[in-house]
Amino acid sequence: MGGDRDFLRGGFAIAGIGTFGCGKVPGFTDMELLAGAAKKAVADAGLTMRDIDGLCTASVSAPMWPMAVIEHLGIRPGFIDGTMLGGSSFIAHLMPAMLALHAGQCNAVLVCYGSAQRSAPLNRREMAASRRLLDPQPYEHPYEPMLPPTAYALSAARHMHEFGTTRRQLAEVAVAARGWAQLNPTAYDRDPLTIEDVLGARMVSDPLTVRDCCLVTDGGGAYVLVRADRAKDMPRKPVHVLGNATACWNRQISSMHDLTRTAAVESGSAAFAMAGLSPSDIDVLELYDAFTINTLLFLEDLGFCAKGEGGPFVEGGAIAPGGRLPVNTNGGGLSWGHPGMYGIFALIEAVEQLRGEAGERQVAGARTALAHGNGGTLSSQSTAILGTADAL
Repeated sequence: MGGDRDFLRGGFAIAGIGTFGCGKVPGFTDMELLAGAAKKAVADAGLTMRDIDGLCTASVSAPMWPMAVIEHLGIRPGFIDGTMLGGSSFIAHLMPAMLALHAGQCNAVLVCYGSAQRSAPLNRREMAASRRLLDPQPYEHPYEPMLPPTAYALSAARHMHEFGTTRRQLAEVAVAARGWAQLNPTAYDRDPLTIEDVLGARMVSDPLTVRDCCLVTDGGGAYVLVRADRAKDMPRKPVHVLGNATACWNRQISSMHDLTRTAAVESGSAAFAMAGLSPSDIDVLELYDAFTINTLLFLEDLGFCAKGEGGPFVEGGAIAPGGRLPVNTNGGGLSWGHPGMYGIFALIEAVEQLRGEAGERQVAGARTALAHGNGGTLSSQSTAILGTADAL
């Protein structure tokens, strides 16, 4: 699967990144948060909006979102992609953007997102009702599950039953994320957190407590993708796309064939094949950690440990600062922030690490990074492998 796209390896680079309004910022709309991040990313690349002739974007609440974004930003792109796959969308957007750049359809693609989820005027019950209308799931919605926590709790419970995974091992994931967040001044929650704090927190959906669940924050994120030959003459250190793939096996959690195995098995394998790398070659790992079980599943499915060994793998602070594998170095969705769909922020953190701009949390000598997005309820999976010029 990866071999067909080997010609794309290293031919494109992320030249600009930006975030805006991350945390709790009342008074901003989704569009205003997106626009703030987009302007910062374009400026970071040394460009203006007039230079943007490609657009990739998606929204939970607006099915024709790209048109509104085009109007708001005042751009006239020749390439437009509004594919909506949930939180993996903005990593999945890499492949069509690279193909469009390769074909000469455009020269600079802006990938952007914004969500005022925390400060939005709609309350949570209204938002849930709205999403059920937009995304009907006939076999689950009649039972009114508390989605998404119920779905991920189901996967966690099955993983515990099948492999002996413990709640303490799940808690290790949350504590590690908090350790990284404490090194990151932009993280929303930097308070001390222990395993006992996680275990003793309010139960949300057994076996997941509130500390096993991601934050709910506002925020906008964006990046600019260009051809590599152009990126080398741009102001910021280019971060090259070495591999990218997306896979989706189901929409509803109840339609998963195996609650402990996700389509990341496929997206990861294809991305690694395209990059010509293996898990042992990755210096920094940014995973979509909407819930603590996600991190265990993706460590397994992406090949960093065997299936069922995710729990033991993270014990003893192995993925925390000072551990053997740096995972979610910004604090992740569990502690940095989670503005509705987190995938773009995992990618932005990977770029910051490879640029060497991550401050106290910087992983020394990082040359390669993997950013992985998850959409829906363990539904769509997208994997990107990035590298510095030294990794080409």
